[in-house]
This record gives sequence, C-alpha cells and structure tokens, in this order.
Amino acid sequence: MLAASGGNFLVPDGTFIAELIAFLIIVGIFAKWILPPLNRAMEKRQAEIKESLEAAERARSEADETRSQRQGILDEARAQARQIIAQANASAERSRAEGVERGQQEYERLLASAEAEIALARQRAVDEVSATVGSLVLSVARQVIGREIDAEAHRSLIDEAVAALRTSAGTAASPSQG
Repeated sequence: MLAASGGNFLVPDGTFIAELIAFLIIVGIFAKWILPPLNRAMEKRQAEIKESLEAAERARSEADETRSQRQGILDEARAQARQIIAQANASAERSRAEGVERGQQEYERLLASAEAEIALARQRAVDEVSATVGSLVLSVARQVIGREIDAEAHRSLIDEAVAALRTSAGTAASPSQG
C-alpha cells in the first residue's frame, strides 16, 4: 500500500525543491537586508561598551590619582601641623626660660636692694646707738664728775667709745647676716 501511493520518501520530489528554493531565498533576504543592520547594531553596541569600559578605567585611574594627591596633601598638612606645634613648643620654652631669667634677675635686684636697706638701717641704728651712748656717757660722766664736761675737750674719748661700740655692733650683726 505504501508502494502504490507514491514512491520512496527519500527521493526528492517537486515540493522538496520548492521548499529548498524558498529556504534559500529567505536565507538570502536575511543575509542581504536583515543581518547587516543587526551586525552594525551589535558592533555599535560593542564600541559603546568598550568606550564605557575605557571611560570607567580612566575614571578609576583619575580617582586613584586624586586619592594619592589628597593623601599627599594630608601628609603635608600633618607635617606642617607638627612643625607649627614644634615651633609653638620652642617658643613657649623660650618664653618660660626668659620668664625664669627675668624672675631671677628681679630676685637678685630685690635681694641687693634689701641688703642695701638692711646695711643702711644697721648703720643708722649704730649711729643712733653711738649718739645715744655718747650722750649717755656724757651724762654719766657729768654725774660722776659732778661738773660739765667740755665735749670738744674730750672728743677723742667719745670717738674711741663710739668706735668700740661700732666694732662690737658690727661683730654682733655678722652672724645674723649668713
């Protein structure tokens, strides 16, 4: 029954040839008018992707460069800050040393002034004591002798007594100075 209906299905007949021709025409139309615009669109898209990747690489390298510049600026700013702090510390140390030196000079000046005042007060006290002792000696001598002593006549005696008092006052004041 199969043999009566037509023959061998492996042998091409007219419909196969028509289908083959239609297929080749469709492939030709695709190759001529549809594939070139698709290939151009794909190439354009590949070029855009390539440009985007290159732009991203440039942006990344610029970002790295900017980051390194920023780090350099920060390092420089830190170095300047350290230098400013060191200068401020040196200036403060100099000011402190100058203050200590001025204080020492003022102390020495006040000490010298006080010593001079003490010496002057001691001299005044010795002079007062000498004058008081001289008049006391005259008064005692007047009472002892019972007559008026001439101060000019016995001046050498009074001067010796005053000198002896000054010497004893000077030796008595020396231990308290140290």
